[in-house]
Amino acid sequence: MAMDYPERDRLNLRGLVPPRVKTLEDQANRAMLHLRAYGDDNVSKNMYLQELHNRNETLYHYVLAANITEVAPLVYTPTVGYVCEKFGDQFRRSRGMYFSREDRGLFSSMVWNWPHEDVHVIVVTDGSRILGLGDLGAHGMGIPIGKLALYCAAGGIAPHRVMPVMLDVGTNNDALLADEGYVGIAKRRLEGDEYYEMVEEFMVAVFDRWPNTVVQFEDFESSKAMPILAKYRHKYRCFNDDIQGTGCVTLAGVLAAARQANLDLTQMSFLCAGAGSAGLGVCAQIVDGMVEAGLTRAEAMKRFVICTSVGAIGSPDGKHGDPNYKRGLSEERAAWLNPAVSDGLPMDEVVQQFKPTCLLGLAAQPAGLFTEGMVRSMVDYTDSPIVMPMSNPTAKAECTPQQAYEWTNGKAVVATGSPFPPTTMPDGRVLIPSQCNNMYVFPGIGLAASISGVKEITDQMLYAAAVACVDAMTPDEVASGRTFPAIDRIRDVSHSVAVAVIQVALDADLTTKITREQVPNDDALNSLVAKKMYDPQYVPLVDPK
Repeated sequence: MAMDYPERDRLNLRGLVPPRVKTLEDQANRAMLHLRAYGDDNVSKNMYLQELHNRNETLYHYVLAANITEVAPLVYTPTVGYVCEKFGDQFRRSRGMYFSREDRGLFSSMVWNWPHEDVHVIVVTDGSRILGLGDLGAHGMGIPIGKLALYCAAGGIAPHRVMPVMLDVGTNNDALLADEGYVGIAKRRLEGDEYYEMVEEFMVAVFDRWPNTVVQFEDFESSKAMPILAKYRHKYRCFNDDIQGTGCVTLAGVLAAARQANLDLTQMSFLCAGAGSAGLGVCAQIVDGMVEAGLTRAEAMKRFVICTSVGAIGSPDGKHGDPNYKRGLSEERAAWLNPAVSDGLPMDEVVQQFKPTCLLGLAAQPAGLFTEGMVRSMVDYTDSPIVMPMSNPTAKAECTPQQAYEWTNGKAVVATGSPFPPTTMPDGRVLIPSQCNNMYVFPGIGLAASISGVKEITDQMLYAAAVACVDAMTPDEVASGRTFPAIDRIRDVSHSVAVAVIQVALDADLTTKITREQVPNDDALNSLVAKKMYDPQYVPLVDPK
């Protein structure tokens, strides 16, 4: 119905559709009325959006872009977790590509089955660590699909230039193995050389077909995520969103929170609950930021205490049984051993002894790791405790923003991993927690890689992305106590992040598609990025000429 009469005539549609012409905006408003009619039933809302995506991709992305605050939680966190759990039951049509263990040796020919010649962004998962839900195997495909919807709407990447991918190596989820509705390979996961050989075949195949693409690794279990990133980050244009993206956006949140708390980044100290690849990746990114701010790497590392499920990674002095030390520290975890605390020291005692100015929650464990006692203790030594319960979905959050505000009488600066509502304090103040959402950085990073053809995504680019995210905040947003820009300005933020990343790439001579001569100044680069961003609009299906 958005086609005008001349286009209907060109397509022989006159009389076959109702006569009124509807604009794209009219259609989007009607879609939102339908969506809101489901009330609080977010699962049904997601199903409605999936059907909209299947029948009208342009309208779907317009609805998402125009209503990003309301719709993004329905297509990604927190609703996407349930979508993945029910992926087999709700499966209607295939979207993206599945590279399975049964296809080994054929990946290089399979990629030619994809109908689009110019893929700019690929999001791939092996389904082994979906959000905080664990191994969901091929049903984890909901993650790349949701992530790429945000790339299109928030990052300005055209839908025909993205590709969701499931690398199906099997699953160790016994319930799925016994489920007739499971859509993946019902065998236990490949391990060891067979697993890494399959990842290698995939990387070679996609970069042979699309040498200018960028691959984003998503929700790989910790034991695989770090080795894969280490192997490929300097060889191909790729990054791991759980490690680098989460680290980058958390650094942005820390920088903004430090500003709200009147602290310099070099003055801060951290207790991190969680020693997985995501948790340690986040801490490494913050360390990089502290080094940029003037500390040595050794000084920055001493500002962190990492806590596992059995307590702090610290000095094996026997005071708390040395549980981390006794069960064996991986090289990755051993690098974070802080001799200022005893190995196994409980988190509440870490707060009392180490006095962190920031609590980072990245454990993906049952809710409640940040206790009232821990948060109240922080008020004794810092005016504005920074509390960042980052685990998602919401059921995994280390505490809620309301708890953090109430325990500190509104003094806490809060950023979360999932969306939470504002909190109204007894004195009438309305405190707005910001969602520390990777969506603030990964679309802009992908957009930058797409436009400039960066040879690799470096630590300097990630740091620039974090700073750009903070600098994109308006004075009103800063004054309201937010640590991130309002989500409805996400396309502006993605633009700023892309510009900052491209600037770093140009300075390091790491671009392949553009040169400094083509963008000699900031105005030229800003204009180029804006011009390249996809805007969901209908285009004529038949050339009117």
